[in-house]
Amino acid sequence: MEQGTASAKDVPTQVKNKNLVARRRRQIVDAAVDLFFANGFHKTTTRQIARAAGISIGSLYEYIACKEDILYLVCDAIHAEIEASVSEALDRARDGSNPLAEVIREYFLVCHRMSDHILLIYQETQSLPSKWRKVVLENEIRITGIFTRILVQLMEGGHLPSMQDSALDLIAHNITVLGHMWTFRRWFLACHYSIDQYIELQTAFILGSCTSCR
Repeated sequence: MEQGTASAKDVPTQVKNKNLVARRRRQIVDAAVDLFFANGFHKTTTRQIARAAGISIGSLYEYIACKEDILYLVCDAIHAEIEASVSEALDRARDGSNPLAEVIREYFLVCHRMSDHILLIYQETQSLPSKWRKVVLENEIRITGIFTRILVQLMEGGHLPSMQDSALDLIAHNITVLGHMWTFRRWFLACHYSIDQYIELQTAFILGSCTSCR
């Protein structure tokens, strides 16, 4: 990330213990997501969030400065979990399995676990201050870039046909959006597919598009 760009480290905290900060902020985030869905972002108060998180309002403000910080931390929680899961998938793929299929699976499972968080961010991104909106978009592009790099590696290793950069980027963005589609269309998809079936079918679709795109 470029120097001078805001990041999660810039969300103010009065607590020095990094592990405690991470635990409490996740506690706050999970409580806030439920309340934002029930009441809307603007009608939810920080006092309600503190109560739902099981901490005092004073303690809440030891970890954030304002309600908008919590909304940004929802985004940060999604991106952190995606990056951790993708990293684990790449490690597993060293046993000879297809790294793209492994990464798609882990990414889709994160989208499944964090469906409410992802849907909330799409609904409420406009409520973020401009510095946080910029970080959220940068993080989305960075995660899509992970898919692009894996496609390049497979292409260079002879596992995929040669493709133009524009095609690689489009496929990477398709992966990102197909993961989010499970969130947006889960009211229908979850009635007809398990998450494992969805992953299997979409992985076949993505891999097929890679081999047909020359």
